[in-house]
Amino acid sequence: MLIMVAGPYSAPTEEERQRNLNKINQAAAKVSEKGHIPVVGVNAALPVVDAGNFENPYDEIMRISVALADKCDAILCLGTSRGVEMEKEIFARKGLPIYENVSEIP
Repeated sequence: MLIMVAGPYSAPTEEERQRNLNKINQAAAKVSEKGHIPVVGVNAALPVVDAGNFENPYDEIMRISVALADKCDAILCLGTSRGVEMEKEIFARKGLPIYENVSEIP
């Protein structure tokens, strides 16, 4: 399965954002170890946002993340945030699996 790995990313400091990203990527590695393909929207979006000149970088991150979520078979939610809830809604609407822990993933 293509599994979106979503977690809070935004934070007041670069150090906190990096810590959040590390948590997401560590979970993505565990998803991969289970034989699935992890998809991390923020990993796809950050290079684009860093290279561009976007009026609202958060909106661009979410635009890319939501587009990727729409292509995935399931989501792993690592906590909650406005962005995670937006992505989670896509899976709920389609009746696709929503996991809250890597151990739940077959």
